Amino acid sequence: MVTLADSDAELRARAWDAAATVVDPEIPVLTIADLGVLREVAVTDGRVEVTITPTYSGCPAMNMITLEIETALARAGIADARVKTVLAPAWTTDWMSADGRAKLKDYGIAPPLVSSGRRALFGALEVACPQCGSVDTEQLSEFGSTSCKALWRCRSCREPFDYFKCH
Repeated sequence: MVTLADSDAELRARAWDAAATVVDPEIPVLTIADLGVLREVAVTDGRVEVTITPTYSGCPAMNMITLEIETALARAGIADARVKTVLAPAWTTDWMSADGRAKLKDYGIAPPLVSSGRRALFGALEVACPQCGSVDTEQLSEFGSTSCKALWRCRSCREPFDYFKCH
């Protein structure tokens, strides 16, 4: 016998799977699940609510991400879903998946260091070049192609690259 709890769990899993396919519009090799932006999917009285947390409070991609989640849910046959944005606790790069970090590196963006903590605040980072792997790198600008990235250069291979900043 299928209970209401079983059907809610199935709906929740289906909704999570659909929402987890949404890619970040600024870094299309990453899904919102890879980034840790997708925080929770809940089902209450048969209605789905997806909770997301932006990488920073002014992230311009959040409206597009919300629309893409709604579209993905509708394609999965989930109507009348709600997407809720929460700012607390604040997003941290520690929420990124290992798979997401690997995808960033393969895409040519240096992934954030895991649990870099206060070192990131004082610029005491060893950022490896995503092209050659050297840590003989230097920061050129605090801001890269998007607000969540900084522009770096490798002194070994001389290639510039983005570094996904720690938060």
